[in-house]
Amino acid sequence: MKRLIYTFAVVACSMPAVAQVSLDSCRSMALSNNKEIKVASLQIEQAGYQRKEASAAYKPALDLQASYIYNQKNLSLVSGDQLLPVKNFNLATQSYEFDFVTHPITGEPIMVDGHPIPSQVALLPKDALTFKVHNVFAGALTLTQPIYMGGKIKAMNEITRYAEELAYSMRDTKVQDVIYSVDAAYWQVVSLKAKQRLAQSYVKLVETLDQDVKKMVNEGVATRSNLLTVDVKLNEAQVDLTRVENGLALSRMLLSQICGRPATEQFTLADEDKESLAETTLRPTEINMDNVYAQRSDIHSLEVACKIYDQKAKVARSEMLPSIVAIAAYHATNPNSYNGYENKFGFGFSVGVVAKVPLWHWGGPTNKHKAALVEARMKQVELDDVREKVQLQVSQASFRYQEAYKTYEVARKNLDKADENLRMANVAFKEGVSTADDVLAAQTAWLKANSEKIDAEIDVRLCDVYLSKVMGELNP
Repeated sequence: MKRLIYTFAVVACSMPAVAQVSLDSCRSMALSNNKEIKVASLQIEQAGYQRKEASAAYKPALDLQASYIYNQKNLSLVSGDQLLPVKNFNLATQSYEFDFVTHPITGEPIMVDGHPIPSQVALLPKDALTFKVHNVFAGALTLTQPIYMGGKIKAMNEITRYAEELAYSMRDTKVQDVIYSVDAAYWQVVSLKAKQRLAQSYVKLVETLDQDVKKMVNEGVATRSNLLTVDVKLNEAQVDLTRVENGLALSRMLLSQICGRPATEQFTLADEDKESLAETTLRPTEINMDNVYAQRSDIHSLEVACKIYDQKAKVARSEMLPSIVAIAAYHATNPNSYNGYENKFGFGFSVGVVAKVPLWHWGGPTNKHKAALVEARMKQVELDDVREKVQLQVSQASFRYQEAYKTYEVARKNLDKADENLRMANVAFKEGVSTADDVLAAQTAWLKANSEKIDAEIDVRLCDVYLSKVMGELNP
């Protein structure tokens, strides 16, 4: 694994470097190439289509339906030939009347099974009441317009509108996460680059001391043990330099990967060659939490989610309310019965209103509505809990930032003292009033002070970025 890391480092260091890239440029590359942000953008597009779909429910729907049915048998209204009574014209009443068989004495109609016996009958064959229905065609052009649906359409439109707003808010959260990752990787490279320069300077210091001790050994004013001590320190310094170079190469690869570029592509960062990073202004300790809540995209997402669940409760309530729909249709049938029975297309139109009033469903819609109200309250409780946690998170980030800034100021003062201590140790060594061990100790203290100063600088930057993130200010 060490050999593989070393190979990656050598390959990365041997790649040609491109022009200097600023932090904003790294952010732009990461935001344009990040797959999660692309998915979030597609979710916004999807939510927009769903919102338009919901708004279409206000408008009338026009449908065209057509059907064909083949029947094996025809339709017959009688089982066989029928004898039907015949009406005759009565001159006295000037109307058509049935003639019945009457009793020769009483003149009353003779009844059989409670029915009079007609005097004249006509044969009605079965074919006369048999209709051809082998091939049945039907079609309709239907217009449906919702009039009142218990508030369901309006609630669904509000849900889709809030869903689109939620998609935007979730994308903002992902954007802030990506920016924070880019900043952390960027300043990690800057930190390791500064430590690489520091390690190179330290190696040069130890090499100079090693040469001086060798001369002193040759002159007999230093022992072989002093030289071995310096040699060991030089070997340690060279190993530390190799570790820093490997870590720098891997950090560059990580930054390239976050920016959506090939891992072997090298970035020369705008801040990596600076001897000292620009001073940062200390943030105020007082923080307005109302502004934080307004700027935090995750808080906004939960607020929108609460509104969505409120509207879902209204959708559940609509199932307990009446609904009214207007319908108009132009239809055609073959065969048709508009003018007798004909085996050809007949056309007509119809209009109407359909009303549905729920009466009793054993508490199903009622319990569904109550469950939706409970779910909406649960989301509100979750929102209150997150607000409390955000307040604690912001306080912790603010304290961490104040601590990092104070540590940075102390590190600068310690570095000034370490510089002076190293200068005095080198002068004393050249004057012969101190040993190589004293110089090594001063060099070690100088290395530690420089390293702590670099860490403090980067820590201030990272704490500042994290504080901006938890306050909702980390926007592109």
